[in-house]
Amino acid sequence: MTRTPAGYQVLLPGAGHLASAGALLCFSLSLLAVAHAGCLAIGGGRYLLHSVASHGGAGSGPCEPKPVLIVARGYVKAFNRVPCLVPLGGGQMIAGWELREVPADNGTNDVAVTITRDSGATWSTPRVIANLPGRSLNNPCAVHVARGRHAGRTLLIFQSFPTGCGEACVQPGITGEKICQTLIIHSDDHGATWSAPRDITAGTKRPTGVTSVASGPGVGIQLNVGPHAGRIVIPFNEGPYGAWRVYAAWSDDGGDTWSFGEPAPDGSPGRGNEVQAVERPDGSILMISRQFGGGGRRKSTVSRDGGATWSPLMTVPDLVDPSCMGGLAARPVAGRQVIVCSGPGSPTARVDGTLWASFDGGVTWPASVRIADGPFAYSVPAFLDDRRVGVLYEIDRTGTIAFKVVDVPKPPTSAASAPAAPTPPAPAPPLDR
Repeated sequence: MTRTPAGYQVLLPGAGHLASAGALLCFSLSLLAVAHAGCLAIGGGRYLLHSVASHGGAGSGPCEPKPVLIVARGYVKAFNRVPCLVPLGGGQMIAGWELREVPADNGTNDVAVTITRDSGATWSTPRVIANLPGRSLNNPCAVHVARGRHAGRTLLIFQSFPTGCGEACVQPGITGEKICQTLIIHSDDHGATWSAPRDITAGTKRPTGVTSVASGPGVGIQLNVGPHAGRIVIPFNEGPYGAWRVYAAWSDDGGDTWSFGEPAPDGSPGRGNEVQAVERPDGSILMISRQFGGGGRRKSTVSRDGGATWSPLMTVPDLVDPSCMGGLAARPVAGRQVIVCSGPGSPTARVDGTLWASFDGGVTWPASVRIADGPFAYSVPAFLDDRRVGVLYEIDRTGTIAFKVVDVPKPPTSAASAPAAPTPPAPAPPLDR
């Protein structure tokens, strides 16, 4: 049996959506409950491990606010890893991740999702939306189409590897059994139903020299200003294994067709790997990547032509990185853009989740807040409003994913004002309850 993390709150769901039909009770899980197979055993009943989000200060409400335990080890499959989180507007978000039988990247991985309609306070029952026998599905990366063709659609991109043949095994090429494919699915009803997978490998992968690719993981973006406004951009990295490079793929027709650009040239020691992107106020794109052999700091690169070419990949001194995927999000706040980056707060270990903030387009990161103490791995932030950021993150590498709301870091009093950010797209219509 697997013990739940101490101190989490639990939502006991009834039929349907967890918030509306469930009875809400608070427990000290370290004393009262033991989880088995991703469920909570109380009086013979079995419940998914969800809880109430921390939307207020410490000690508010009948129970001390705690992170939401989205899914625990053993739910459907043994391990839950590599989260993605896409805001739909109006407090709605879709969270996704890989369901794994084994902790290794390659296996019989599926893709699962859960949905919130209230900014992360409650979540729907997780469910599998992509399963391909004999294939390992990896690196979920989602984006919401806010305008243009297919406005209102949510796209979810991921890779398909042969089971038993992972990143260091697959061969170059666009077709064949032993290649890394890129697939896309979409939802036109805010995550309620999803299309069948469609192969977009030819539009996202170089036909020669490249073995594996990885979308994100995390989220993509849709550009709001400049000559490429409306373009959907997905950050990628490409192999061969150990010789990774970062680049972007894009769609100008709502995800129907895809093209890709040149990789960012190396400009500092080490390699870039898993990567996330945001649009800056002038329409340029900032990408921040995980590093291998880069001295414990993340790397960054900028595109000024919609993702076709990139500046040299350089070290970001303010962003520590023990070589772990980190998340990125941006929002205009009080007349200037705030960019946040989430990740472990140590250059050597996946611990002490931290949210950094930049007020100058990602040049410096002078402010930060702690997300969580202790083990902390992959993460994805999403702005809930001007004051709060929700962070979906791996509590550890054993298969547990949580969601927590933290304050947006405040700029130092000496921080210079930045140009106003582009107006965010209109929120999506509310879901039917």
